[in-house]
Parts: sequence; structure tokens; C-alpha cells
Amino acid sequence: MGLKIVVLVVLAVSINGVCAARELFITGVARVIDGDTLEIANQRIRLHGVDAPERSQNCENDGKKFRCGQQAARSLSKKIVGKIIKCEQRDVDRYMRVVAICRVGHLDLNSWMVRQGWAIAYRQYSRDYLEEESKARLANVGIWAGRFIEPYKWRRGERLKYKMLSGSAAASCQIKGNINRKGERIYHVPGGRDYETTKIDMNKEERWFCSEDEAQRAGWRRPRR
Repeated sequence: MGLKIVVLVVLAVSINGVCAARELFITGVARVIDGDTLEIANQRIRLHGVDAPERSQNCENDGKKFRCGQQAARSLSKKIVGKIIKCEQRDVDRYMRVVAICRVGHLDLNSWMVRQGWAIAYRQYSRDYLEEESKARLANVGIWAGRFIEPYKWRRGERLKYKMLSGSAAASCQIKGNINRKGERIYHVPGGRDYETTKIDMNKEERWFCSEDEAQRAGWRRPRR
């Protein structure tokens, strides 16, 4: 009887080991959640060793804000659309996401995102992609082309700080881009009903515009009458 129990235990361990080995890889067509997170067959996968801007995060390039979080996600999506992704599990994070290195063929997507400048090396957890980050920074690509807050700091509430316009720039850029309590982006032109009472706080993503066309292209609208 004792021998049978030992054999059964060994078999159970062996079977569990095989299952665990199979679970190390997740393969399939992926959906992009953001610049460092994928989903394959309802399983969320966090890219190991990299940290990309959050979906709603803004960065700055040539003195203007742009939606770097959306751009990072869009770049990753274009790279993998319709392709089979193979992710090698390294860990599971506190949100129960698999942490993995994901590849398209032989291309390491984690490395590719850092080289393109749409993610930084996540030093708190890995030093695997420091070289790629250094090359992206020197090439001024992606978020390195301007100013940004490191994604992990942005998640803690840090935001880019902006200086008020002065001199000739202030004289020519007098349209106020305000965000109201509902989150609506509304611009006010000089002489408008609420122009004088509207205050601009650039640390809250409000801004000045030099023309109505510029305001509208950035997603602001005129106030409704």
C-alpha cells in the first residue's frame, strides 16, 4: 500500500510539472490594452521589464502636448495586428496579470517598444532593457523627443509643469483653453462672455492657444450659447 501511495504522489507531481511547463507560454492573437499590456484569450499580460505611458497620459514635444499614452498603444497595435504572439511567462503581478516577454516571430516586443521610445526600462523590476533605452534617448525618438513624466511617477499623481507664456508669445496667443467640471474642453476668445473670468491652470492640462483652428485641432470647442 505504501508503495502505491508513493507512486501516486510521484505521478501527481509529474503531471503538475507538465501542466506548469505548458502554462509558461501563452500564444495567440493579442489585443492591445496599452503600451505595455496585452490580452490573449482573456488573459492580461504585462510586458516584462518595460513601462509605457498610460493611455490617458500626455507628454510634450516642441512645446506642445500630445497623447503619448495613446501613441504608444497605437504603435504596439500596428506592430502586432493580425499576428500570432508568443509570450513567455516570467511572473504574475499583484493584479493577477502574467508578466512576460512577448514576441512576434523572433522579435522581442518588449525590447522593440523601448527602442522605439514608447516605453522606458522599468528599473524597479528589471535591468534587461537599459541599453535599448539609452539608444532611444540618444536618438530622441518617441517620448524622448520632448518632455515626459516617467509612467510610474505619473501613476502616483506627478504631472508635467508648464510655464505661463510671456512677451510676444503671450500677446499673440490669447485664446484660453479651459476644462470645466464635467471635463469638457472649451476655449474662450478675447471679448467672449466668460473670457475675463476664466482662469488657466496649465498644471491641470489647461492651455493657451494662438488661433481657434489650433484649439479645435487639439480637441477644444467654442462655448455653447
